[in-house]
Amino acid sequence: MNINPVAVKAGPTKPKIAVVGSLIMDLVVEVERAPEEGETVIGRGFGRYPGGKGANQAVAAARLGAEAHMIGRVGDDLFGHDQLESLGRAGVHTSTIIMDPAHPSGVAAIILDAAGRNRIAIVPGANHQVSAADVEAAKGVIGAADFLLVQFELPLSITMKAMALAAEVGTPVILNPAPAQPAGKEFFAKAALVTPNEVEAEQLTGIPVKDAAGAEKAARYMLEMGAKAAVITLGERGCFIMSPPGSPFGEQPAELIPAYKVKAVDTVAAGDAFNGALAVELARGASLKEAARFANATAAISVTRRGAQPAMPTREEVLAFMEENK
Repeated sequence: MNINPVAVKAGPTKPKIAVVGSLIMDLVVEVERAPEEGETVIGRGFGRYPGGKGANQAVAAARLGAEAHMIGRVGDDLFGHDQLESLGRAGVHTSTIIMDPAHPSGVAAIILDAAGRNRIAIVPGANHQVSAADVEAAKGVIGAADFLLVQFELPLSITMKAMALAAEVGTPVILNPAPAQPAGKEFFAKAALVTPNEVEAEQLTGIPVKDAAGAEKAARYMLEMGAKAAVITLGERGCFIMSPPGSPFGEQPAELIPAYKVKAVDTVAAGDAFNGALAVELARGASLKEAARFANATAAISVTRRGAQPAMPTREEVLAFMEENK
């Protein structure tokens, strides 16, 4: 795999990001605090927002100026049509999204407390009908991309199919292993970059990630499994980055990149904002450290807004935010 962080495919043109992943309608109930088992609480508000890790990351990339292509499935229903309209408004290319007449669109029930913390249950619906043929049909789109973004909300066999196809056409893969699932070494080996959060990193590696030392151990484990670089997001603490000598991203010693301090109102899209931004900046030629800082800023802005896709900032907003918070 040949990734030159200075002279990537994008060059002076728009970065091209392909995403194979989920499209899910988020049904959000706002509460002062989450209910205990058997308890009913009165909600403060309700919202319906197009989401899904894949779709969110595609929107994040598009808002930041990339040519973003989404590959996946929705149902031929109200939520599915809303998803396509939302993606189109954000500038995401949707020709590789299949509208499935036999299965409903995926949905997520989200309880959001006053501190911006969330609890989420997902019904995948049409997302779990994405087939190897769907991915193969998008070979041209994946081959033209600077990076392919994948997550673990689709069946693992489909995620691996996408990663294998990307390897075949020479497109580096950013693997966001969320939600965490038992994954074999082949997933790490086919990833240019692995981007779990601290919970996912611990579940994937078996190493507690409570501090920088734990993050470094987990990152080293992922590199030993074959990943070319690791970025572990740590919420309000920032992110931990590392790439070994010989990495196509260049050597990056283990380092904690601090988060920007903001008042969070909704953290549901933070990880997706981060991953979309990371992909775009790397495609623009940024170093891993520069891209991580930009991704931290993008995620920080996103948590100050409601919803997933509506929370994604533009590149101009992120650059202005970084300038104001030097």
